[in-house]
Amino acid sequence: MNENPRCAVESLTADEPLAGSAPRARAWLVLEQSGPYGFDALSDSHLPAEVRLALAEAGKETGTNVLLARRVGQHADVHVASDSRRFWLAHCAPGGARMRSGVLADAELTRPDLREVLIAASHGELPAWGTRTSDPLMLVCTNSKRDLCCALEGRPLAQALSDDPTTADSVLEVSHIGGHRFAPTVLLLPTGHVYGRLNAERARSILVGARSGKLLHPEHLRGRSSAAQPAQAAAVAIRTGYGIEGLDSLDVLRKVGDKVVPFPLRWDGEDGHAEIEVRHRDGRAWSVSVSQATLASRPESCGKAAKPISAWTAESIQALPAWL
Repeated sequence: MNENPRCAVESLTADEPLAGSAPRARAWLVLEQSGPYGFDALSDSHLPAEVRLALAEAGKETGTNVLLARRVGQHADVHVASDSRRFWLAHCAPGGARMRSGVLADAELTRPDLREVLIAASHGELPAWGTRTSDPLMLVCTNSKRDLCCALEGRPLAQALSDDPTTADSVLEVSHIGGHRFAPTVLLLPTGHVYGRLNAERARSILVGARSGKLLHPEHLRGRSSAAQPAQAAAVAIRTGYGIEGLDSLDVLRKVGDKVVPFPLRWDGEDGHAEIEVRHRDGRAWSVSVSQATLASRPESCGKAAKPISAWTAESIQALPAWL
């Protein structure tokens, strides 16, 4: 009998902060593929070999993360050959969130300029695939081969949403989001907001709220994937402290000289500290000081050795003059 608690149980018991823990991506490409997934789903699934090779060669440093998705339910190891699949491609930067969906021929995924297509998507230039959609999509990580917690916590959540007629058409299981210890972990597209430790009632509320332009339950919000962790923590602090519900109402910026620019996707902080400006589209603005703290050691994933965990937290918030 395994005496070590699961990573999600340890994280919850320690009350590890959720804010500032979302994976980083300015865009997400979601490809539907039935059947079981291995630890690395892109290379260990029934995805056609030529597509797997093309995605591997496209590389991971494009700003666009690729996920495999499937309908909620049992997934027998049965393969039916196909040269096309459903897809969702979302750009999730503030003020520019958009998504296209439809059926995509595998030939589009094996084109020689796929890497350039993924880079362009991360900058907001989506290819002419499918049609534009504004319907929110909720993706629940359920891959047991990646981490046991994703299966034990994620699958019941996905099933509950699938069983509810108000949300059934807007939820998929996915291969990997990141942050197993916050399971069940959920990605909301097209805005790229990532949640953790959700139950079915709150997940349903978040999905229904997103349809009307609201982002609810910030206490479960890990961050928005389009910026680095310090910026995520700052935005969550503003949403929590000021009751900001607008789905796409906040911009997160950093000062460079006498200018402010969008917060980068990758930024590790300067000596564990960052000064961040958060702007609301109604003109309000705040200066948020965030700091990185080292927490007690624990496993990042089930079966891994414990190691120090770091977290970004908002130390102070100061209201600024209206920027409009």
